[in-house]
Amino acid sequence: MTGNILRKNIECSMEVHGKLLEACLPAMTSAADALVSAYRAGRKALIFGNGGSATDAQHLAGEFLGRYLRERSPLPALALADNTAAVTAIANDYGYDRVFSRQLQALAAAGDVAIAISTSGNSQNVVEAVTCARKLGLYTIGLTGSSGGRLRGLVDALIAVPSDETPRIQECHILIGHALCDAVEHAIATTQANSGVHATIKS
Repeated sequence: MTGNILRKNIECSMEVHGKLLEACLPAMTSAADALVSAYRAGRKALIFGNGGSATDAQHLAGEFLGRYLRERSPLPALALADNTAAVTAIANDYGYDRVFSRQLQALAAAGDVAIAISTSGNSQNVVEAVTCARKLGLYTIGLTGSSGGRLRGLVDALIAVPSDETPRIQECHILIGHALCDAVEHAIATTQANSGVHATIKS
């Protein structure tokens, strides 16, 4: 019984991963290009989501701030669920729906990139943050499940994993995040190697 459950999980994950390339490559390319352009202009990425998606945001921000595979200057990235004091204060004073949008109002600038992670695409605080990001002049990227939810039509690049199962979607979000890191890092490291200029951040 246990072996069958384990096998089923792996087989289901492999099936979704097999569909990922065809379903998501164009949107992933647009997202990677936008991140490269933003970083070359000295901008930053702001990443947000709830629960497992919050930790995915932390993971992705960590890869940009540290390094993925190549030696290069750190790339500015913020995971908006990191500051528990800010999240709980905003939730207490303004409501949980505003925990990300209010931070964007304080921290974001035109030309930055907002990465919204939501398996359903319907999380109210994520939707409000994307709406806020667009008003502020940010390029918006959404990582969702197959339907895209309310984020479909709101974001500039929708990377919709071809699955409706939360675990399978989250597994693919990690892969997508790593692929974006690799593409961005390759472009930035190449630029820095050719120019000798280190990335800087504009407030």
